[in-house]
Amino acid sequence: MTPDLTTLVELHDTVPVLAAGGAAIGLLFGFFAQHSRFCLRAAVIDVWRGRFGERLSVWLLAFATALLAVQALMLAGWLDVGNARQMANRGSLSGALAGGVLFGVGMVMTRGCASRLLVLSANGNLRALLSGLVFAVTVQAALGGVLAPLRTEIAGWWVVDGGSARSLLGRLGLGPAQGLAFGAVWMAAAMWFALRAGSRWWTWAGGIGTGLAVALAWWFTYAVSRASFDPVAVAGLTFSGPSAQWLMRVLTSPAPPFDFDAAMLPAVFAGSALSALARREFRIEGFHNGLTMVRYIAGAVAMGFGSVLAGGCAVGAGMTGGAIFSVTAWLALLGMWLGGGLMDRWLPEPALQASARATA
Repeated sequence: MTPDLTTLVELHDTVPVLAAGGAAIGLLFGFFAQHSRFCLRAAVIDVWRGRFGERLSVWLLAFATALLAVQALMLAGWLDVGNARQMANRGSLSGALAGGVLFGVGMVMTRGCASRLLVLSANGNLRALLSGLVFAVTVQAALGGVLAPLRTEIAGWWVVDGGSARSLLGRLGLGPAQGLAFGAVWMAAAMWFALRAGSRWWTWAGGIGTGLAVALAWWFTYAVSRASFDPVAVAGLTFSGPSAQWLMRVLTSPAPPFDFDAAMLPAVFAGSALSALARREFRIEGFHNGLTMVRYIAGAVAMGFGSVLAGGCAVGAGMTGGAIFSVTAWLALLGMWLGGGLMDRWLPEPALQASARATA
């Protein structure tokens, strides 16, 4: 494992190796996410409407796989997330909950979370493409622009120290072994829902493949950090930060180094496009009317601000942070389920019907 990466780092330097790994993992994520229709919004709506079908089973399979794989890596000593930002840095509980709720509201309005918008954009969905661009602009505004003071204010209401205080398992006096057992419970639930829904084999493969991509990102960045003499951030998959990074990469010069996140984002797009073309699902889609366009833009703004406040998107906070049992990540995920469900209940039914063809 490590000797091979050490050789690669010595031969090609750290940044190119990180970029190559980000591209490979991004391709896998994009391909499996498109094939399986992986989407937190779809799972949330299914639960709130009492339909425990295939869309829920896909998300559960992905989440349970990421949880199991990450905890297994930690138990085996192949992964240490102590220096990851979701654990080491001071966190915001108020930001996680409020941001999660806002993100959930936004993903229902745009009919897709941040990763799903990228996947749909690669399938020819212009609604998702515009929403993704607005999302990236809002993320940048929340990170260091006009929305930054508001984000800082909300985040300061209720904070938690870094280290063991941000670990849900640590707070309970548990470790990776108990985390692995908890992941097994989630996997059992995922399998039960998948069998109950009569899910096709691609649902199983796609959900599991998506979850493995999340775990692989954690392992790869950690392994490179061990093999490199340069400082390397141990991190997993996320789409909010990289979206803003790509926005600034296009608008400013010189561009920052082409690292893991920079390579991952276009690779997800490419993997999704390949899957859509292979299944003959690529088609150009636009807005049906002006009112629908306004709703998508407003949703993208809510989702962009919410993702920065929550410390990540549905994948970055919900799955990547959830898999390492970060307290703020689980709180953000709870907020996403609440916000998404409440928005689905409140959104006028005619508006849902007008954009029904946009459903993933």
